[in-house]
Amino acid sequence: MYPSFSKSYKNRFPFRLGTTSFIYPDHYAKNVEMLAPFFDEIELLFFESRFEDSLPSKAEIQTLKNLAEKHCISYNIHLPVDISLGDAGITHRMHAVDTINRFVERTRLLSPTTSTLHLVQPMSMNNKSDMKIWLDSLYWSMERVVGKEIKGEDLSIENLFYPLTLIKSLIDDFQLSVCLDIGHLVLSKQNIEKTVDEWREKITIIHLHGVDGEKDHLGLDQMPLAQMEKIMAKLRGYTGIVSLEVFSFSRLYNSMEILKNFLDL
Repeated sequence: MYPSFSKSYKNRFPFRLGTTSFIYPDHYAKNVEMLAPFFDEIELLFFESRFEDSLPSKAEIQTLKNLAEKHCISYNIHLPVDISLGDAGITHRMHAVDTINRFVERTRLLSPTTSTLHLVQPMSMNNKSDMKIWLDSLYWSMERVVGKEIKGEDLSIENLFYPLTLIKSLIDDFQLSVCLDIGHLVLSKQNIEKTVDEWREKITIIHLHGVDGEKDHLGLDQMPLAQMEKIMAKLRGYTGIVSLEVFSFSRLYNSMEILKNFLDL
């Protein structure tokens, strides 16, 4: 028997509140079944693409769609992170493009609110030439992802450990959205208020989780009080999606306690 919540948090916040499909050590459908009565949205995590069963079957997708209709929830998709659209090698880029297209196509039936994408920098980025190669590679890939079937605004680019301003031209040219990961901002010592204000019009989803030292995806009870006050001040005027990006029930429960206290619920 898995632990659960005693009351629902649906429609209780100014934003759509969600969490991940990795709260319980079970399949996607079981996680959704357990979480859907309490949250507005579920973040379906597809971190890996290299295994045979990484891409969900059509039957699994239909089950998830049925659960969404039953519980009146929506989904957002976290696309695989084991690929690189900015790889200098064309073979790797072609594989990355194909992977993104396959996952987006397979999950289309779920009508996700957004699909989140990592644009990872190569390990060696030492000069302007390296930066140009990376950006050119990203443009090449995006030209083969964004089009008739996939709209730019349906893809949310997640901030990693470099400033999003480095790829502002890419985001603007392809009309991409932004997934703002607060934990990544804290770990990379970027200014939370400034970044939120700068990208407010592009942000479709916020990933929220605690940080302690170099560890992230912890409960919000692990976030320093000063950081939480800054974050909550910004969330009070936000009406998009907030996903508590943690991977266990205890961390989710602790996060909800903090969130309720800050927002007086």
